Amino acid sequence: MEVCQSVQILQYSLSGVAIGSIYGLIAIGFNIIYNATGVINFSQGEFVVLGGLIAVLSVNTLGFSIPLAFVVALMLVGIIGLLIERLCIKPVKNPTIITLILVTIAVSIILKGSAMFMWGKDPYGMKPFSGNKPLNILGATIMPQALWVIGLTFCTVVLLHLFFQKTLIGKAIRACADNPETAGLMGIDVRKMIMMSFALSAALGAIAGVVVTPITLMEYDRGAMFALKGFAASVLGGLGSFYGAIIAGILLGLIEVFSVAFISSGYKDAVALIIMLLILFGRSKGVFGSISP
Repeated sequence: MEVCQSVQILQYSLSGVAIGSIYGLIAIGFNIIYNATGVINFSQGEFVVLGGLIAVLSVNTLGFSIPLAFVVALMLVGIIGLLIERLCIKPVKNPTIITLILVTIAVSIILKGSAMFMWGKDPYGMKPFSGNKPLNILGATIMPQALWVIGLTFCTVVLLHLFFQKTLIGKAIRACADNPETAGLMGIDVRKMIMMSFALSAALGAIAGVVVTPITLMEYDRGAMFALKGFAASVLGGLGSFYGAIIAGILLGLIEVFSVAFISSGYKDAVALIIMLLILFGRSKGVFGSISP
């Protein structure tokens, strides 16, 4: 009996880590834009949807290989993020945080409507990256695509760390996040760094969308729920905290899976909102808010 329970816990844990990795990627996207502008980008969930749907179109309709579809989705969604900053954020005169947040909500609605117009209301699936044969890990089974989710999340975090710590652009974005006025005086083009932040955030959303689509079908109206889960992970990890976002995302995924297993699947989507509210009421800086990028 104890062996069976251990296997079940491992099974739930693997699923929770895979789901939580997606939430962590979305949360990092929130944090990148928040650090650069102080704005919560509520269109972040739509980047996930667009990434998944563009990959579906590339593979199922255009016949692209999965690696090529992955690159295409990242590039196109990154360009969309860049255009949003250029066309919707930059032109706002005397912007306030509330005004910019309302702009991102409007952008989310526009992107959602555009996705419905282009792909319709049907859900779309995509073949897994490396087959459907489940793998056995200490008695628990996991689909190969879940390992792709975890592995790509880990690789993305490592690459982002190197980007922000080792490259001039990454250091410039960090400087703008810490003090945009001083960064501007040092010759850094703050507006260009903000534009890069939107493109990078959108690309992160696309990564999450591409890797999760083979596991759960993608459809035009899933952006709001992705945004909610990612924002909850961002709040739990501490807004602006790079590593806190990943830790919190995985923690949120684990809590969600175990709540389904031991309470009810009906509460699955409510868990993120409840946790977010509890954190905002009890510790507004988040549990991991002291972990800096």
